[in-house]
Amino acid sequence: MSSKMASYRLGDLTDWLSGGTPSKKNPEYWGDDIPWISASSMGGSRYSHSDLKITKKGLDAGSRLALEGSILLLVRGSTLHNRIPVGIAERDVAFNQDVKAIRVKPELIAREVTDEMYVYYWLKANEQRLLEMVEHTGIGAGKLDTKRLQNLEIHLPPWPEQRQIVASATAIDEKEILNSRINQTLEQMAQAIFKSWFVDFEPVKAKIAALEAGGSEEDALLAAMQAISGKGEAELTTLQAEQPEQYAELRATAELFPSAMQDSELGEIPEGWIYGTLSDLADFSSNRISKDELSLETYISTENMLENRKGVCTASSLPSSASVPSFESGEILISNIRPYFKKIWLANKSGGRSPDVLGFTCRHKGTNEYLFNLLYQDDFFEYMMLTSKGAKMPRGDKKAIMQFGSVIPPIGLMKYFSERVKPFYVLATSQTRESESLESLRDTLLPKLLSGELSVSNIEDQLAELEEPAHV
Repeated sequence: MSSKMASYRLGDLTDWLSGGTPSKKNPEYWGDDIPWISASSMGGSRYSHSDLKITKKGLDAGSRLALEGSILLLVRGSTLHNRIPVGIAERDVAFNQDVKAIRVKPELIAREVTDEMYVYYWLKANEQRLLEMVEHTGIGAGKLDTKRLQNLEIHLPPWPEQRQIVASATAIDEKEILNSRINQTLEQMAQAIFKSWFVDFEPVKAKIAALEAGGSEEDALLAAMQAISGKGEAELTTLQAEQPEQYAELRATAELFPSAMQDSELGEIPEGWIYGTLSDLADFSSNRISKDELSLETYISTENMLENRKGVCTASSLPSSASVPSFESGEILISNIRPYFKKIWLANKSGGRSPDVLGFTCRHKGTNEYLFNLLYQDDFFEYMMLTSKGAKMPRGDKKAIMQFGSVIPPIGLMKYFSERVKPFYVLATSQTRESESLESLRDTLLPKLLSGELSVSNIEDQLAELEEPAHV
């Protein structure tokens, strides 16, 4: 790397924009197609989607647009106690008041001084420095002072070297992004099956419809097989001829569902199923573990659980108490503070957790994935909020949580569902661990590349390995 570094004040290179929140009381401002980025949308490094979207009226009335390519940096929120969410807008997006949109001044890009991608990676490389700048607010949130950020000194190598660094770092990022998208697809697949079987009762309704049309029990079974697989009758005939084992498994799955409905407190539910509560399916775990047995990778608190069901990240600190509640692989962990953040994780390792993180164990062995998908539902988090205590910082009521009502299928079907989707979570764990290794690689290499200690040519072999196809 060249030693010709030029020093700048970050604020002299960039323009900073503040966002906002349109009034949520006005329905004309919400529900269109403009992504509205907030802390809950900033789980990765590229931003183009959000759970909440606004209209053009909402944008004009109370928010602001960050253009494609802008850096988005969270400057206020509880997440800042653990990590610094920062990334690149992959399309024009709106953003709220807790986020800053950063653009490199156009004339500096034209003069090849630097650009957004290099500044973004500089911010990533200086995450620990930024974490040390986080101030504490009175409501438990963290805050980054914009003026202090703009006064940071940034050293820029020549433009060609910046481009090499960006290309190298992007190769790592893109592999992480691919893994994240695979995991999202796997979760969506599991949720789609759960909803079809246990919320909409599609296999049961398919059987009923076939019988009501004058069909036989065999016709009803075939209809359920079509509902489960999404295949037509001709496709199932082909499946039977070409993949008899898969056909037999599909038939056995269809046989697990009844062909009639019955009345219950929730209305009609499949015959033989019952209406019960969470206490019929789960218990709160109560074992403890010594702090001395924990590491940052095995300690889970509300701060390192990610919003909107995005799992967990590495903790920034260990607890001060001598021991904490423990958890085992397969338990479901849910943050009990501010349930509307929807923080949930199916543990893939053992460790310790904050008392503010609830640990659920299954009453029926082999139903972990079923329980996870049940608690994953919006209905559960809405129930937690409805029965929570406290206004400023809602906390779930453990006694009330166990009274959460649910349709309960036979244990055999819960176990079968868990077996069916378990490979999804095994693969997702593998992808996550690969991403953690990539993140560690990036965090190790990036500061050295930016400082000139390493050149891209020094790490060509490691980068070449990233181009190998993923085994999925």
